[in-house]
Amino acid sequence: MIDISSNDITPKPLRVREFYLGRQPILDRNQALFGYELLFRNAPVGPANISSDLSATASVIAHASQLGMERVIGDALGFVNVDADVIMSDIFVFLPREKVVLEIVESMLVTPEVRARISELVGHGFAFALENVVSDTSQVQQLLPLVQYVKMDMSTVDPQVLAALAPRFKQEQKKLVAEKVETREEFKLALDLDFDYFQGYYFAKPAIMTGKKLSPSQLAVMELMTLVTSDAGNMDIERAIKRDVSLALNLLRLVNTPAVGARQRIDSLSQAVTVLGRRQLQRWLQIMLYAEPSKRGHSMTPLLMLATTRGRLLELLAHKLRPNNAHLADIAFTVGIMSLMDTLFGVPMSEILTQIEVTDEVAAALLSREGFYGDLLRLAECIERIEDMEGEIVPTLRDLAMSPDDLVELEMAAYEWSDNVVRYAL
Repeated sequence: MIDISSNDITPKPLRVREFYLGRQPILDRNQALFGYELLFRNAPVGPANISSDLSATASVIAHASQLGMERVIGDALGFVNVDADVIMSDIFVFLPREKVVLEIVESMLVTPEVRARISELVGHGFAFALENVVSDTSQVQQLLPLVQYVKMDMSTVDPQVLAALAPRFKQEQKKLVAEKVETREEFKLALDLDFDYFQGYYFAKPAIMTGKKLSPSQLAVMELMTLVTSDAGNMDIERAIKRDVSLALNLLRLVNTPAVGARQRIDSLSQAVTVLGRRQLQRWLQIMLYAEPSKRGHSMTPLLMLATTRGRLLELLAHKLRPNNAHLADIAFTVGIMSLMDTLFGVPMSEILTQIEVTDEVAAALLSREGFYGDLLRLAECIERIEDMEGEIVPTLRDLAMSPDDLVELEMAAYEWSDNVVRYAL
C-alpha cells in the first residue's frame, strides 16, 4: 500500500510561471456556485508547443496547493483532471481531500493496478468523477462503483443518448454533471433530465428581452452612479443613498469588507462617501448592480463572481502594464465589470452605452474588444474559456508584453479578491 501521508516521494516541483490556469464554474440546480473545474495548461514558447500534459498538471496542482488552493476556489469544490500516471503518483499528499474531486479522463486505460489505487484513494477520502461519458462501456462499469460524479458533454452527446444514460446513472446514486452547457436550451434539457450540476457559460450569455425594465433598486444604483461620476456634492450623494434603505445598508456592509482595506470601520454614509472617495464608491456601486438580483431570490452569484473577477483581473493587469497611471487601472476595472452588463440587464451593450456615459476607448473595448482595454478583456475571456481559446492566449500576451508567470499570479489574486467580495455582497 502507498502511504499518501508520506513526504518521501514528491513530484518534481515546477514553477507556476510555466503554466496557465483556467477555472470554469459548476452550478447547482438553483444556479448557485457549487465548484470549479481547474484547467492547467503548459505555457508554451510558441503556439505549436501548446500542451495539456497531465503529468505537468500534477506538478502545478502541487504548487497551487502549496500556495493555497482556497485562493483559487474559495469555499467551492475544485474538479481536477487526472490520468493513470497522476493516479499512481504521490501527488495526493498536496491535495486537501475535502476540497477536490479527481476527474478520470476518458482516455485512461483501466488496469487492475489503477483500479486498486483509485479504490485506495477513495478509502482515504478522495472523491472521483468520470469525465465525458458517452456510453455505458465496460470501462465505465469497472469504475462506476468508485466514483461519485458522472460528467456528460452536452455539445457532443445526442439528447436521446443522454435521456437513456441519465436515469441509468441516477439509479446508481451518481451525481450527474452536464458539461459544455453553452445555451439556455441546453441547460433546460439537462435540468429536465435531472442533472445535478451544470458546467458552462450559459449563465453569462445575454438573453435580450425587448422592453425589459430595470428593478427599482437597480435604477437607484444607476442614478447614484450618475451622481458619483458627475460633480454632485457629497451631501447630494448621501441623500440619494438614504432614499433607498436596502441600498444604504448593503453599501455599508460592502465598504467594510476586507477587500476594501479600510483601516477603520465605516459606520455612516457620510463617512463612507468621504473615506472611499468617488472612485471607490463607483466601484462598489457597480458591484451592487450584480449583487442586487440575488437579494430578490434570483441566484446571480456566478455572474457576480465572473464580473468581479474580470474587473479585478483587468485592474491588476493594467496596473502591472502601466504602473505609473492609476487612472488606467480604475478604467480597466470598470471595463471588466461592465462587460457583463448586457447579460445582467438583458439589453444589448450598445443600448447600455447610450445610458451610461463612457469614453470612446471604453466603448471600443466593450463593443468590439479593441484597444488596450479590449486586449485586457479578450485575455480574461480567453482564460475563462481556456479549452476553446487556448491558442489566443500566447499572441494576446505577446501584444501586451506580459509574461505567463505574472498572469497566473494576477489570476490567483483576482480569484481571491472576488471570492471575498461575493462572500460579503450577498
